[in-house]
Amino acid sequence: MTEDNYSLTTEFILIGFTDHPKLKTILFLVFLTIYLVTIVGNLGLVALIHMERRLHTPMYIFLGNLALMDSCCACAITPKMLENFFSKDRMISLYECMAQFYFLCLAETTNCFLLAAMAYDRYVAICSPLQYHTLMSKKLCLQMTAGAYIAGNLHSIIHIVFLFRLTFCRSHQINHFFCDVLPLFKLSCVDPYINELLIFIFSGSVQVFSIIIVIISYLCILFMIFKVKSKEGRGKALSTCASHFLSVSMFYGSLLFVYVRPNSIKEEDKDIPVAIFYTLVIPLLNPFIYSLRNKEVINAMKRNIKKIYNI
Repeated sequence: MTEDNYSLTTEFILIGFTDHPKLKTILFLVFLTIYLVTIVGNLGLVALIHMERRLHTPMYIFLGNLALMDSCCACAITPKMLENFFSKDRMISLYECMAQFYFLCLAETTNCFLLAAMAYDRYVAICSPLQYHTLMSKKLCLQMTAGAYIAGNLHSIIHIVFLFRLTFCRSHQINHFFCDVLPLFKLSCVDPYINELLIFIFSGSVQVFSIIIVIISYLCILFMIFKVKSKEGRGKALSTCASHFLSVSMFYGSLLFVYVRPNSIKEEDKDIPVAIFYTLVIPLLNPFIYSLRNKEVINAMKRNIKKIYNI
């Protein structure tokens, strides 16, 4: 082997989407629009929940933190991706790579637990409405939120620490639009088996645990809905949960496909469209899914707009 074959790589090239000049401009404008709408929508929802006292309930505390983590996910991925559309080298250092993955992993893991907490909250609200304030106290809500953030940080740190055992001496091209760990494993000249095992065990455990809570919560909700005799009551209960269930299905489905399916490292080309979905599309849609179908959020928005403009 030549000396170049032994040289260690500390910088990578993100291949991205395309080199076609016209397509690059179109994609740049599309993703810039998605990014701006995502940030405005999610941070606007966080600000609304913070300002409106009527929204200081467990459901909206979880929702506000979900919006905050969606903003974190967008900020971790999109700015570098937009820069690379017109960058000549499209380089990213190893430490930038680790930082990007850390914040992505933090956001996605925290969201898994927040969505599970939101499912439990809906279960208590619909199945035990008279005991709601006892079973779902603000103290428990804050503990569950703090636990989601702690779990997100620990999960991210574990994978970042074990990335330091790898050295990269093969191709320095990452066939992705952001620095995910699965494409990185293919560039390692050290066997990444331990890292792959940790991804499978920890990512799988986080997702399976939170999915079980979501499924059990919704099964109990469905049984409760079937017991309700009035159509109006059934419709109200289903409407309350429909937006949450839609968001949960899209989120968990895309994460399971990318990180937990067999041969996920060998089939990285299939991951790019799905990665666009869970890093860009879902954070864009969540504020609209939760707010447009929610009368309390819409009414709070109207009240605050009237206050701002003194209407």
